[in-house]
Amino acid sequence: MSHHTPSSAPPRRIRRIVLLGLSVLGLAGALFVVRRPLMMSAPRCMSGRWHGCYDTFNGVVLMTLVALPLSVLVVWALAHRRRAVGVASPWRMSLAEVGMVHGTVPFLWLTMMPGGSPGIAPRRVSLIPLRDLVTMGTGGIVGNLLVFAALGFFAPIRFSALASVTRVLALGAACSVLVEVAQYVLWLDRVSSVDDVLVNATGAALAALASRRWWRTGAQAPSDRSRPAPVPAG
Repeated sequence: MSHHTPSSAPPRRIRRIVLLGLSVLGLAGALFVVRRPLMMSAPRCMSGRWHGCYDTFNGVVLMTLVALPLSVLVVWALAHRRRAVGVASPWRMSLAEVGMVHGTVPFLWLTMMPGGSPGIAPRRVSLIPLRDLVTMGTGGIVGNLLVFAALGFFAPIRFSALASVTRVLALGAACSVLVEVAQYVLWLDRVSSVDDVLVNATGAALAALASRRWWRTGAQAPSDRSRPAPVPAG
């Protein structure tokens, strides 16, 4: 008889607590660094003014953080409801669903913000791969990597059909193409660039790799969790 199996649970629990603590400390440190630009938008956002809040990067980021407790509450409500009806992995499914929405919608909002002359400046399209990367800068590349990062991270956790880096890459590329087409059709004075699609899709794929250990597999599908035991013949 092995005496080491029961002792594996406490270290695993301690490791999770440590990782959670480090995540909280990292988030707190990031908020401390960017507190000044975020607080510049706080008065306008809290008063409900559109200009200076919802049409600025700082304002959108601030409102994303403000809405975080509401998202946590939604996760709790969904998980509680699923657990009540016996759904497998209720917390993971609920967190994945809310995480996809909360982490993607703000970036989509930012990408759909109009430029300086919407409806006036000529529509611009860039179809030559890698040409625009040199003009994006570090901030632009990082921002484009994050647009569908939440989708790429949480989608394979929620849907077993997307438990593949290739499929997540294709999903990120398809969503990015829709955004670029919308920017062109709505005449937002933004460049519809193939490089945006490439970087957006790459960000989704990298995020999927980061969540690979939690991916949902076919064996974890709800239809498999409660199969009746076979009745012996005779």
